[in-house]
Amino acid sequence: MVSYSKCIFLICFLFCLNLFSQTSRPQEPKEPYNYVSEAVYFTNSKTNNIKLAGTLTLPKDIKKPAAVILISGSGPQNRNEELANHKPFLVLSDYLTNNGIAVLRYDDRGTAESEGVFNDATTFDFATDVEAAITYLKTRNDIDTSKIGLIGHSEGGLIAPMVASKTKDVAYIILLAGTGVNGAKVLETQSRRAAELAGANSAILDENEKLSKIIYNIIRTHSDIENIKIKITEELNNFKTQHPKSLITPYITPALIEQQLSILKSKWLLTFIRIDPKDYLEKTTCPVLALNGSKDFQVLPKINLEGIKSGLEIARNKDVTIKELEGLNHLFQTAKTGSMQEYAQIEETFSPVALKIIKDWILERFK
Repeated sequence: MVSYSKCIFLICFLFCLNLFSQTSRPQEPKEPYNYVSEAVYFTNSKTNNIKLAGTLTLPKDIKKPAAVILISGSGPQNRNEELANHKPFLVLSDYLTNNGIAVLRYDDRGTAESEGVFNDATTFDFATDVEAAITYLKTRNDIDTSKIGLIGHSEGGLIAPMVASKTKDVAYIILLAGTGVNGAKVLETQSRRAAELAGANSAILDENEKLSKIIYNIIRTHSDIENIKIKITEELNNFKTQHPKSLITPYITPALIEQQLSILKSKWLLTFIRIDPKDYLEKTTCPVLALNGSKDFQVLPKINLEGIKSGLEIARNKDVTIKELEGLNHLFQTAKTGSMQEYAQIEETFSPVALKIIKDWILERFK
């Protein structure tokens, strides 16, 4: 999971990460497993027939179990969603499969064994990879194809309702730190919380937020890149002229403006800023479980869970479970502050409390 905070606009402080790696990962399963683990490949016919590689784990002695596809967060991830010396998707798939649920996890396009170019893709492209995974699972005769669900983490929690809202092939979705507000708001709130955890001056953050809103609004309301560049340059210079005493004004230099404009080269970022989850949540009627940790600074729980709840209410979805889990961070680890620096230092890969909630919720509906 790559932090959205890498995309902060006009940050006027240094945010240094020291991801000291622990070697102890007690939750990671070791072979031989108590289930079948099969290397699989499937093709996305919507994107140049790229071949995606993954692992399908199947419980033993259960005929046609319910199945779930794991969808990773932002940034190139392998099938284990490996980061900070943790493998959360490996732990999650092992736990679910040992409890009677088949799991498909796969390498993101252009990552590990999967074909394609990651940097050319947007959230919409990643959604077609999920659709290809569903199509593949429907060809299997060793799972119940009427019980295929999606578990999406972070950006994956945005992709899940995008897919579920337009097909009946998705029986359920689980959103792990999924977004409930538009991408601009996610970035804005994440950057501020990350800065607060790093000890940034609140007055500077207030001013930075004003400029962030200006930039995000321009990106959300205009499509032509050259026009966006002109308007951002104009608005930032106008702010500098109109607010000479602002704490952030001295930092608005031609070099800084150019730095902000360089971010516009990212097709993924421009798309993410413009996407609003409500457009898909309002059309999602399958059962939904949405979880978020109280110490998640990347996808803040309050505004995002409320956004998810609101969208599903408009959809008149009758099976919705929403929970904020006390003390968990963005990776669903038990954390002290929730900061990114802690990710690698924590031995726990995935909270047992969260794992049980996910397992119980699925089995109550699709055993």
